[in-house]
Amino acid sequence: MKITFPELSLVVLIGASGSGKSTFALQHFLPTEIISSDYCRGLVSDDENNQAATADAFEVLHLIAAKRLAAGKLTVIDATNVQPESRKPLLELARKYHCFLVAIVLDLPEKLCGDRNQQRPNRNFGNHVVRRHVQSLRKSLRNLDREGFRYVYVLRSPEEIDAVEVERQPLWNNRKGDCGPFDIIGDVHGCCDELEQLLQQLGYQIIEKSSESDLGKFPTYAHPEGRKAVFLGDLVDRGPRILDTLKLVRNMVLAETALCVPGNHDIKLLRKLNGKNVKINHGLEQTLAEIAALPDELRESAVREIRQFLDSLIGHYVLDGGKLVVAHAGMKAEFQGRASGRIRDFALYGETTGEIDEFGLPVRYNWAAEYRGQAAVVYGHTPVPETEWLNNTVDIDTGCVFGGKLTALRYPEREFVSVPAARIYCEPAKPILFQDSPTPLNNRDMNSPVINSGLAAVNLTAQQQFDDVLDISDVLGKRIISTRLQSNITIKEENAIAALEVMSRFAANPKWLIYLPPTMSPAATSNEPGLLEHPAEAFSYYQQQGISTVVCEEKHMGSRAVVIVCRDAPAALRRFGILSESMGICYTRTGRHFFDNSTLETEFLARVNVALTASNFWEKFQTDWVCLDCELMPWSAKAQGLLKEQYAAVGTASRHGFAEAIKNLEQANQRGVEINSLLTSYQERAELADRYVNAYQRYCWPVKSLLDLKLAPFHILATEGTVHTDKNHCWHMEQISQICKADPELLLATEYKIVEIPDVDSRSAGIQWWEKLTAAGGEGMVVKPMDFIVKNRKGLVQPAVKCRGKEYLRIIYGLEYSLPEHLEKLRSRGLSGKRSLALREFALGVEALERFVAGAPLRQVHECVFGVLAMESEPVDPRL
Repeated sequence: MKITFPELSLVVLIGASGSGKSTFALQHFLPTEIISSDYCRGLVSDDENNQAATADAFEVLHLIAAKRLAAGKLTVIDATNVQPESRKPLLELARKYHCFLVAIVLDLPEKLCGDRNQQRPNRNFGNHVVRRHVQSLRKSLRNLDREGFRYVYVLRSPEEIDAVEVERQPLWNNRKGDCGPFDIIGDVHGCCDELEQLLQQLGYQIIEKSSESDLGKFPTYAHPEGRKAVFLGDLVDRGPRILDTLKLVRNMVLAETALCVPGNHDIKLLRKLNGKNVKINHGLEQTLAEIAALPDELRESAVREIRQFLDSLIGHYVLDGGKLVVAHAGMKAEFQGRASGRIRDFALYGETTGEIDEFGLPVRYNWAAEYRGQAAVVYGHTPVPETEWLNNTVDIDTGCVFGGKLTALRYPEREFVSVPAARIYCEPAKPILFQDSPTPLNNRDMNSPVINSGLAAVNLTAQQQFDDVLDISDVLGKRIISTRLQSNITIKEENAIAALEVMSRFAANPKWLIYLPPTMSPAATSNEPGLLEHPAEAFSYYQQQGISTVVCEEKHMGSRAVVIVCRDAPAALRRFGILSESMGICYTRTGRHFFDNSTLETEFLARVNVALTASNFWEKFQTDWVCLDCELMPWSAKAQGLLKEQYAAVGTASRHGFAEAIKNLEQANQRGVEINSLLTSYQERAELADRYVNAYQRYCWPVKSLLDLKLAPFHILATEGTVHTDKNHCWHMEQISQICKADPELLLATEYKIVEIPDVDSRSAGIQWWEKLTAAGGEGMVVKPMDFIVKNRKGLVQPAVKCRGKEYLRIIYGLEYSLPEHLEKLRSRGLSGKRSLALREFALGVEALERFVAGAPLRQVHECVFGVLAMESEPVDPRL
C-alpha cells in the first residue's frame, strides 16, 4: 500500500498502545521529524511511563510541533491520539500553520496489542487500557475526515503495515526547482494588443503549435533563450480583447513557456461559468458579452476549456529555490509555500482594514510595509502609477486597462519593461496619477502615516517613506547575519546593546550610514632587534596565502573617515532619502559626524564635490553619488580630547618628572654618591619621553579652516549601481589620483608601491621604502593584496595588514615600550582575535554596501553597519 501526502503535513499516528506506532514512525520518517509523547514524558520527568507527567509532556509536544510547522518542516506525532479531544490541539496547529492534516491509523486487533505490551518492560497496565484505546479508535474512524483530516489511511494488519510505502509529494505551489529566468507580467485585463507588444519587446516569438481545441487556435509565444513568462492573474474583464488574452496565456501555459496564477477577476468568472450566483460588475459583463458573441457551435466547448484552464491555476508559486514568490495580490512570508483557503484568499484579494474609503472601495492593509521575508514577492491587483520596491516586494500592476501601462519585471535582472496603453479602456473608480504626478502616491499606501504627514510631497520612494523609522527589534538580541563573503556572522546580545547606545545617542542619520570601515590587524610580531613590526612578516603572511603581488600604501596619521558626496541635494534626496539641503556627509568609523561645525562640513563637502565635478567623475562613473574611504588629517582634528587627556598629560608629566629626578641625581653625584648607573637610566628614559612627545606632535596642528585639513581617499567604495570591490587597489589609487589633481590643497593622493613577493629585490625595495617613511616620522604602511577581495581554500584572506614604525608604536604602547624587557613581553601578543574581528567586520562592511547598491531596505543595510559597530565591543586589545 502506498501512503501519499504533501511534503508539508502534520502526520498524526493513531493507534492503541502496542499497535506499533513508534516502530512504524522510525521505519518511514527521520528521527528529527518524530515527536513522541513518551519521549516528552521522559523530558519532563525522567520517566517515559509517568502518566502523572502527561499534561506537561503534551505541552512540550505541542510547543515543538508548533516550532517545526512554523519552520515549514513535516512533523509526525507519535501518540495514541485515539480520542477527539487529544486530536483537537493538533487540528488547531495545522490550521494555524496552514499544513495538511494526515491520519495514519493502525487499527490492529486488541489481543495483538495486548500481547505486545506484555512483552515490553514497564508496561504494567491492564488489558482494559488497550480495550478502551481500541474502542475509542473505532468510534473515531468514521469522523476523521469531518474533523479536518485531508488524508486518512487505515492499516488493519501487520502485513499491511509492513507493506506500506510512504511517498511525499511537493505542494503544487512548490516550483523551487524552476529557476527561470522569468518575465513576470502584471494585470492584463483583456489588453491583448499591449500584451502582444510587450511579449515581442521582451523577445518572445510565435511558435507553430497545432491544436484541435477552439482556444488553441491562437498563436503560442516562446522565448528563444528559454525565458519563461509568469502572469499575475486578472487576465479578464474591462479590456477590449478578453478571450484573446485567455487564449494567448492558456496556450503558453500548456506549452510550458509560461506560468500563471489566478486573479480575483478570473476566479469570479470561473464561479459564474460554474453556475454560481455572482454580481455582474467591474467588467465581468464585457467578458460574458465576448463569450455570448461566440458562434453557437463553439461556445460550449470554449466555456468548458476556459473553466478547465482557470480551475487549474495555483494560487501562488514559490520559485528559484525559494528566492521568488509570485501571487496576484501578494503573499506574506508566513504564508509562502503553504496551502489553505485563507492563503488562497490572500493571494487573490490581499488584506483589508475593514474600512471603506471615500470612493466606496475597501481600504487595503499594507502588508508589504511589514514584510520581512527573504524571498522577493512580485504581485499586482492594486494599480499603481509606477513600480517601486518596498521591503523586497513590488506591485507591477501599472493599470494598463485604466490608461497606464502594461509592465513586466525581468528576473533575476530586476529590470522593468513597460508598454503604454493605447488608450483608456475603463475609468478607474479611484483616481490614479499616472503621468506628471508630483507625488508617488498609490492606492497601496494612501493611508500611510508617512504620506499623511506630508513627507511624500518631496518625492520620497515608498521604501524611503517606510525607512524613516527603524525598528529596534531588527538589531537587538543575539543575531546571526549572513553575508556573501562569510556565511554566518554572530553578533552577541551584550555587544548589540553597547552599539545601540552609541547609535541612538551619537550617530549620524542612519540613512547616510551605508558603511563602517573594518578594523585592521597588524603584521605578525617581528624578531628584528628593537622592532615589534616589520614588513617582512606582512610579505610572509601573504605569500603563505598564495598571493604573489601586494600593494604597499603609505599609512597616514589621521583619523579614518567615510565621505559620501552627492552631485546635488536632489541626488541626496533621491538616493538616500535625506530631506535637508545637504549633499553629503563625513563621518567617523563609529558612525558619528566628523565635524562638530556644520558650516565647516558644508564647505568641506562642497570642495570635494567641486573636485569630483572638475575631474569629470560623475560622467565617467555614470553616478550622482559616491562613497569614499579616507584618512582625514591632522589626527588632532578629531582626537583633540584624547591628546589633551592622555598623550599630552603623559608627555608633560614624564618630561617634568624625569627632569626633576635627573637634576636631583646629578646633585647627589656631585656630592660623591655612586649613582652613575641610575643617572644613566633616567637620562635614557628622559630621552624616550622626548621621543614620545615628538612622535605625537608630528600629527597635530590647529584646525581653523579648510586650509588646515588634508583628505587622503584610498578606496572608491561605491557609486550608483556598483560596489567597486571588484577592482584591484592600483585601480583605486589611479582613479583617486585623478580626483586629487583637481584640488591638491585639500586632497592628498596616497603614495604606494607594488611589491612582487617572490622577487627578493622587490621585497627589499618595499622594506627600504617603509624604513624611509618611518625614519621621516611617518606612521608606516598598509600592505594589501593586489585584489580587493581574496579567498583561498581556507576562506577569506586579510584584506590588509598594517606595519607601523618604531616611533609611532611608542604612542600606542607607551614611551618605554622599546626597552628590551618590555619589548620581549610584547612579542608574545596574540593576533588571532584581531584577525578574526577584521575579517568579520570587512565582510559586514562589503555586505552593507552591496545591499545598499542593490536597493535593499535600510533595515537590511543598517543590520550590517550596526553589526560592525557592535563588534567593536569585543574584548580585543585596542593597541593591535
